[in-house]
Amino acid sequence: MKHLLKLSDLSRAEITEILDLADQLKQEKKAGIPHPHLAGKTLGMIFQKSSTRTRVSFEVGMYQLGGSALFLSSNDLQIGRGEPVQDTARVLSRYLDGIMIRTFAQAEVEALAEYGSIPIINGLTDYAHPCQVLADLMTIREHKGKTDGLKLCFVGDGNNMANSLIAGCIKMGMKVAIACPKDYQPDAALMAWAKENGDFLCTENVLEAAKGADVLYTDVWASMGQESEKKQREAAFQGYQVNDAVMAAANPGAMVMHCLPAHREEEITAKVFEEHADEIFDEAENRLHAQKAVLVKLMK
Repeated sequence: MKHLLKLSDLSRAEITEILDLADQLKQEKKAGIPHPHLAGKTLGMIFQKSSTRTRVSFEVGMYQLGGSALFLSSNDLQIGRGEPVQDTARVLSRYLDGIMIRTFAQAEVEALAEYGSIPIINGLTDYAHPCQVLADLMTIREHKGKTDGLKLCFVGDGNNMANSLIAGCIKMGMKVAIACPKDYQPDAALMAWAKENGDFLCTENVLEAAKGADVLYTDVWASMGQESEKKQREAAFQGYQVNDAVMAAANPGAMVMHCLPAHREEEITAKVFEEHADEIFDEAENRLHAQKAVLVKLMK
């Protein structure tokens, strides 16, 4: 494992190693045991999309690991004024020990990895959000004790979250059902892979997807950069909501997850959100621990 670009690049064994290390680091943190694995190391954090959880969790994570993090907005870099990504990659590789980038195009992340000589971490693209799903898998294991044989149902836009959940959950032995409008399905090649390698369903029927689910997951209808599509998406996603009816279709004791921020009464009711807030905020906390594990694996 040289980079974290998308979860489909990793084996089940590699994902499991990250999750096991994340569990260990979380326990050490709660016990007050220092773990300065990255003392003297510096992570560059390129943000072409803003973030709360990604910036804070990576910056705090590097500090807790004994290293430092450098925030780089697109306004601060020549890449924001037309410098080719391959030149940026080669220059930053001479200054830094690793790069986390949160941007639009997956191709930009892949180019950084191709031309740079240091580990590259995908903090989010329009195609994938691997760091979030590692935290999600960590949280599922905490609450359910396993991943094998569980069913995850994702309700909403077949976006970067859906793509990464499909890859990560199928690799970890889970069944996956996606409920979304036909014009908003996940990546076609990824869905074909999932059907060949696991138990996978994509349907327009929310209750069909939720039937027998152990984990219900949703995300906002309009992601960052899609603000101009807000009205169109509100119309398209009517009914694609995690609510009491969807919970009733799932297995008793099903957990609810959301990558946040949440728009209550759109993709999830306030009632369901608050009833499952402990799970959702455990998931948010685990971004810190899962990403620390990724940083150690790549940069130590």
